[in-house]
This record gives sequence, structure tokens and C-alpha cells, in this order.
Amino acid sequence: MDIDHTNLSRLDLNLLVAFDALLSERSVTRAASRIGLGQSAMSHNLARLRRLFDDELLTRSSDGMRPTPRALALAEPVRNALRTVQSAVLESGTFNPATAERVFRIGIADSIEVAIMPAVIERILSLAPGVSIRLRPANRIDVVEELDTGQLDLGIGVFEQGHVHHFRRQLYTDNFLCLFSPEQLGVSAPLSLEDYLRFPHILTSLADDTRGVVDEALAKQKLRRRVVMTTPGFLAVPFVVRRAPVLITMPSRLAHYFADAFSLATSPVPIDLPRFTISLLWHGSFNRDLSHTWLRQTIASLVSEDSLEL
Repeated sequence: MDIDHTNLSRLDLNLLVAFDALLSERSVTRAASRIGLGQSAMSHNLARLRRLFDDELLTRSSDGMRPTPRALALAEPVRNALRTVQSAVLESGTFNPATAERVFRIGIADSIEVAIMPAVIERILSLAPGVSIRLRPANRIDVVEELDTGQLDLGIGVFEQGHVHHFRRQLYTDNFLCLFSPEQLGVSAPLSLEDYLRFPHILTSLADDTRGVVDEALAKQKLRRRVVMTTPGFLAVPFVVRRAPVLITMPSRLAHYFADAFSLATSPVPIDLPRFTISLLWHGSFNRDLSHTWLRQTIASLVSEDSLEL
């Protein structure tokens, strides 16, 4: 397609930057802060954008500003265009981690965070002291959306979905183990199915749900367990397990870590559960970004089947 210089000359690139910030933040105030403008200037930009696209773009609602269908349709093309300009104009052809200054925003579950981030941060501080990591909890569905809206640079987790513009790199596979206190339960490993069902369970879930992969596997055998506590993360789990007669089924790498750190025990799960794969997921617009490539390669080199130790 030929470039229409006449019509494009009417377009201020700063307006597209403002549009992207407004779509990401869904707030004039936060969008203004994000790109270093005053609120009145951002309001003026929104008015210009509405005239340019002949659409309201963002409308007020009870839960904040809501994008119109036209705005949602424009979001991805505008973001890709801005990333292309950034890569071609603002970024050099080389990346030197020793002198680079960049912030990466990563969506990750805390079970994976405990498993891999200590080694990653150690390496970054050694090789790239100007690089910072901002972690945020995210489930596998939210990560895809937040990669598309520019809220995240990278996702680390179990990703069964994605689109053609997403790239994926496998890190490692894992399975499940039971974590428990032999003193509290009065049993030792390996747990029998009878013991597994006799004691109450803890379930970690970011959703408001008391069913997980364990419950689905039990249902196939017409069995049920009692879930006494659900929690969105693993922070409190070893403290509860150490003090109460409960058990939890969790990723094996984290289970081994908690067992060693809190004098607890692990056991194979007495039912068949699927193995799962932890992967990196990123938006295709970052695929050739040199700093992004460096981060992905750094994480992958540390988190391999042979080298990752808790």
C-alpha cells in the first residue's frame, strides 16, 4: 500500500501515543500521568482524537471509561504502529545489558515466581544493573489480554491459549506433589488414596472457585475431597500446613522447596494428574526487540530442566 502523505500529514504521532495510553489506562488522569502530561492537555488530546476518528472512543460508565467498538478495533493496529516506530527510530541496532536501562513488566503466578525469580534477579543484577523487573500476579487468561493491551511485556506460566501474534517458548515441565506435615496428620509418605480423601485440603486459585484439576480427576472416579481453605497464592500455605491437619496438592518444585524450608513432607499424589508445561509468552511486536530477546534468553538459560534448582 502506498503512503498517503497528504492525509497522514494531518496526523500528529503524539495523538497516537495519547490514544494508546488512554486505551491502556481507561482514565484521562492516569493516561496523562503515564506520558507526563497535565490532565487538561490529555483531555484536549482526547477531544482531538474524537474529531480525528469521528467517534467518542471512550465513554463514561459506572466502572470508569469504557472504549467504544471503534476504539477497540483501533487499539491493536495503533499499538503495533507505535512499537514499529519505537523499534526503528528510538532503539539502536545493538543492546548492551551492562549499560541498558529498561523496565520489564512480567505477569507470573507466585508459585513460578518462587521457583525462578531468585536466579533471574541474581543474573540481572550481575549483568544488567540498569534493568528492573516489575512483577504482577496474573492468571493465564488475563496475561493474554494484558500482553495485547501493552500492560505486560512478558508472561510466564501455563498457557493453553493465545493468538497468531503471540510467541511462546517452553521453559520446563512439572508435575504435582502433596505437601503435608507428618506430625499434624499422623501419617507418612506415600499417602494412600484413603488418607488423601480423609484429610481436608487447601486449594490455590485466582478464581473464586473451589474446584481444580484435582477435583476433576476425582470426579472421574466418583470421589470428592473436602476443601477447607482457598487462597489466591502460596504465601500462607506452608505456615498453615505446618500448624493444621491439612494437605495441599501443588507444583512439585515449589513443594520440595517448602518441604525443605519448613520441615514438611511430600508425597506422590495417589490419583493420576496431568503434567503441565511452564512457558514464556509474549506479543509478536516484541519478537525482534533486542532487549526483550536478551531477557527471554536469560530466563530460558537459567530455567532449564537441568539447571534450575530450588
